[in-house]
Amino acid sequence: MLNKKDIELIVYDFDGVMTDNRVLVLEDGREGVVVNRSDGLGVNIIKQMGIQQIILSTEINPVVTARARKIGIPVFQGINDKVATLVSYCEELKMNLTKVAYVGNDINDLECMKLVGWPIAPADAYSEVKNIAKIVTKASGGFGVVREIAGILGGNED
Repeated sequence: MLNKKDIELIVYDFDGVMTDNRVLVLEDGREGVVVNRSDGLGVNIIKQMGIQQIILSTEINPVVTARARKIGIPVFQGINDKVATLVSYCEELKMNLTKVAYVGNDINDLECMKLVGWPIAPADAYSEVKNIAKIVTKASGGFGVVREIAGILGGNED
């Protein structure tokens, strides 16, 4: 089972992990999403464990920027090659990929998930993703995935 000693970094895809993968498009083109406040608490619990966290998103969206700022973790957006970005980031910080958890829900996360020691998928992830995950959360995307991971790591699981 996953233990906080096993992890130095958690990488989150945003849409479908911290959201339920839906977007609200207003008539003026602005977008909005719904996030779960318990995930913000989960991020803080994980920070207290000394585990670094980042968001790695293919999408470029001010909503992602705002949420990352609010929960206080770095965000990389507009990433077409998630693998190259992940590898480069880990090399820069001298982190072994076996000590990385990657939380993803769709096929654009598969290659990163195959590289890391701890691939994690939300309950409603696509089957190809769940098939390679070492952990599939009980929570669906946008419904407390990060908080559940914090609990698994020892942060007051419910």
